[in-house]
Amino acid sequence: QVQLVESGGGLVQAGGSLRLSCAASGSIFSIKTINWHRQAPGKQRELVASITSGGSTNYADSVKGRFTISRDNVKNTVYLRMNSLKPEDTAVYYCNLRLFAVDYWGQGTQVTVSS
Repeated sequence: QVQLVESGGGLVQAGGSLRLSCAASGSIFSIKTINWHRQAPGKQRELVASITSGGSTNYADSVKGRFTISRDNVKNTVYLRMNSLKPEDTAVYYCNLRLFAVDYWGQGTQVTVSS
């Protein structure tokens, strides 16, 4: 059973920073690509950033240059450093991995950016 637990969300002013964490159970963590998604009210969930087991990263155009995804395989944790936050970054942020064609999700952490 895979369990993902996000933390680090909160309320921040525009231009501020937050670091989200995604802690995972299970020995498979280090060999899987981990994704961060977000879902704003009334909008579809969107992929924000991904990191492979080898450390290669990809970002949505809307966050490139502002967000950084990283991982610590010893701690089974993936981080999302978010700088220069904008009100449009307000959303619930979820981490996710896929194992044997099954998607696993955390419960999400709320990020609210005030203008």
